[in-house]
Amino acid sequence: MGTIKLQNIRTFSFHGCLEEEGKIGSDYRIDLEIKTDLRKSSLSDDLKDTVDYVLLNKIVTEEMAIRSKLLEHVANRIIRRIFNEIPAVARILLAVSKLNPPIGGDVEAVTIEMEEYRN
Repeated sequence: MGTIKLQNIRTFSFHGCLEEEGKIGSDYRIDLEIKTDLRKSSLSDDLKDTVDYVLLNKIVTEEMAIRSKLLEHVANRIIRRIFNEIPAVARILLAVSKLNPPIGGDVEAVTIEMEEYRN
């Protein structure tokens, strides 16, 4: 097995339980790590033999553009879509962070982290 990581994907999205969050939006940071077999691509040097990180980034940014109340909900959508579209992915570790969340204090970020394995 090998690991592919996309670190510090940045989006401006409209997630949150507050009505204002749906109008104003916030900055988000997403960190994605997937496990897959990298042996074939390490020998072939061919993109078709690996998981394309451009597609991973596209999935993350498209799902982040769909409003959710909870970070857990958007994270679950990202995970399900990756598993559905990329059969070679065996495990996903995903962190979604809301930067400068509106929680009445000086907090840099709130992060949820989910880990899922292909069944």
